[in-house]
Amino acid sequence: MGLVLSVVFALCAAFSNALATVLQRRAALSVPESRGFRLGLVVDLLHRPVWMAGMLAVVVAGIGQAAALATGPLSLVQPLFVLELPLALLIASLVTRSRLPGVLWVAVASVVAGLGLALAAASPSGHQEHVTPDRWIPALVACAGFVVLLVVAGFRRPNGKARAGCLGAATAVCYALTAGLMKSAMAVLDGSGIVAFLTAWQTYAFAAAGVCAVLLLEHAMQGGPLVASQPALTLGDATVSLLLGVALYQEHIRTGWWLLPQLLGVGLIVTGVLVLAHRGTDLRNEAREAEGRTAPAS
Repeated sequence: MGLVLSVVFALCAAFSNALATVLQRRAALSVPESRGFRLGLVVDLLHRPVWMAGMLAVVVAGIGQAAALATGPLSLVQPLFVLELPLALLIASLVTRSRLPGVLWVAVASVVAGLGLALAAASPSGHQEHVTPDRWIPALVACAGFVVLLVVAGFRRPNGKARAGCLGAATAVCYALTAGLMKSAMAVLDGSGIVAFLTAWQTYAFAAAGVCAVLLLEHAMQGGPLVASQPALTLGDATVSLLLGVALYQEHIRTGWWLLPQLLGVGLIVTGVLVLAHRGTDLRNEAREAEGRTAPAS
């Protein structure tokens, strides 16, 4: 029953995140482009009601994600967020009143079927509630190092696929780390109560990682086409979350010949994500044409 609830909560969170992505992207396209890392970008976005609506959807998604992580393994919950991309595309098509061609419905089916096959074959199971510092410290250092390297590499390149891909990957690492820390904080809440939760370092660490993820996401969406940033974000989040689940929470996935259907499922997901992200670039352009863009910030 716990795993069923975890899947339901994760799917609700994925839908809320997809809605947030559409709203935030529309808001990001209405503010001046930034040539580098700019904290003022958030100040500009605060004046956009559509962005505030997107942040409200992020909060709802966070609640759903926390409930899912409290009842199920990280390596099961986070891969379900791969569904954000097809959901976001479907929502965006309604917002822009554009009709999805048949090939995109096939791509959506590919992602859903691939995810189902990969998770059924992997059958994530077993997880420890508490993670010791000797496992947290290397994971935090590794994630922080990868994020810094990806951000530096991204901002050294002009707006385009390379920048969007690097920033999308950095955002993915932050999202995965946020989920890992959130799961640990929820274990504290469940085991020791609200006071312990409010004083636990994991609570403030996942909040900080989440803020970094949101800020990087806004820059990734401005930095280049969706076809570059979204696959890095979608697939990177699932991959890093799986690694953190195994390394931190001692979760188990099936190996041996089960790797074959897992790889087949991953192949279907990758194919579907690339097709959907390519179409997402068209939707991004349609949104820009519909709303217009202000002149780049100097």
